[in-house]
Amino acid sequence: MIKVAIIGCGKMADQHAVQIKRIPGADIVGVCDSEVLMAQQLAERFGIRQYFTSLHEMLQTIRPDVIHVTTPPHSHFELGKICLLAGCNVYMEKPFTLNTDEAKTLIELAKKNGLKIIAGHNAQFTHAMIRMRELVNQNYLGGKPVHMECQYCYEFGDENYAKAFLGDSNHWVRKLPGSLLQNIISHGISKIAEFLAGENPKVLTHGFTSSFLNQIGEHDIIDEVRVIICDEKFTTANFTFSSQIKPAPHQFRLYGPKRSIIVDDDHQVLITLDNKEYKSFLKYFIPPVGFAKQYIGNFRRNVFKFLKNDFHLPNDAGLYTLIDLFYASVINNTPLPISHHEILLTSKIMDDIFKQLKQSEQHKIEFHAREHLLSVPYQNS
Repeated sequence: MIKVAIIGCGKMADQHAVQIKRIPGADIVGVCDSEVLMAQQLAERFGIRQYFTSLHEMLQTIRPDVIHVTTPPHSHFELGKICLLAGCNVYMEKPFTLNTDEAKTLIELAKKNGLKIIAGHNAQFTHAMIRMRELVNQNYLGGKPVHMECQYCYEFGDENYAKAFLGDSNHWVRKLPGSLLQNIISHGISKIAEFLAGENPKVLTHGFTSSFLNQIGEHDIIDEVRVIICDEKFTTANFTFSSQIKPAPHQFRLYGPKRSIIVDDDHQVLITLDNKEYKSFLKYFIPPVGFAKQYIGNFRRNVFKFLKNDFHLPNDAGLYTLIDLFYASVINNTPLPISHHEILLTSKIMDDIFKQLKQSEQHKIEFHAREHLLSVPYQNS
């Protein structure tokens, strides 16, 4: 029996508890939150025997084998370090840490103590993403990816929701180095990082505040980002984050030297693109029939999974699969489903994105300050 504990008893903890309950041999023996009512309600709803407000007390009392950290990101590093030093394997919700230095420290500590630690990039393990990975491993692309495109977007909803969500100047999201972006984009960046080589890809970033946020008085949150990435073997990628594209897409495209793959995570659809030439007007008729057949195939596959009770919301299915694979790695001491290299590369790319955005904002401030000084009439004393 694997003894499991959860620290941080908010909304995300519920999703983890549901999926852990599905893992054979896993038993949630304790939960912890600084707010006692949060810990108590989670324990009562999931039939968990003990709840705590002190992590140290929980570690000493129940001595868990695995801990799920589902607290806000600014606490991940310290909590992860405490858990690893206590001999626990750690499932860390995204974003893994606030920066790459923290990520390196936790990974090295896990290695030193013979423990497993993983980032909660569950969007890599939806049904469609797993099918994509199988095709890549079968060399469907005809070689390593030449180029990738990832769209991982977010929808605020109406103006009232956006104001309520962003209007709190003390909200923990605002205090992250990457603000709103840091809490979301690791899901999209990690999909790209999986197929990049080397340790230091080149990153070029452009970001700005949408007109929507400007109109409601939110000028400090960057919610539109476009990124170009290139690794040492000249595999390139484009990453798009937007709060204004409707409907908000979550898509991943892999372009290979012979064939390509499109994954639509919102609808759990995978489409393959063959490199076939058709004479004359046939190219307007034969490919559409092929695409129609693929969409029908996706429909049948989704119906089959639904009837098998294996078709949850995309990220729920991904969460269960990632947790299942993580526990298998812990039990059998096999490689992690997400490598440390991918975790560090995701963190490194995000660090570069936030650094460039910060520099860009600083240049804007300095530019406007110079403009203001030049516009002030000179007074000769």
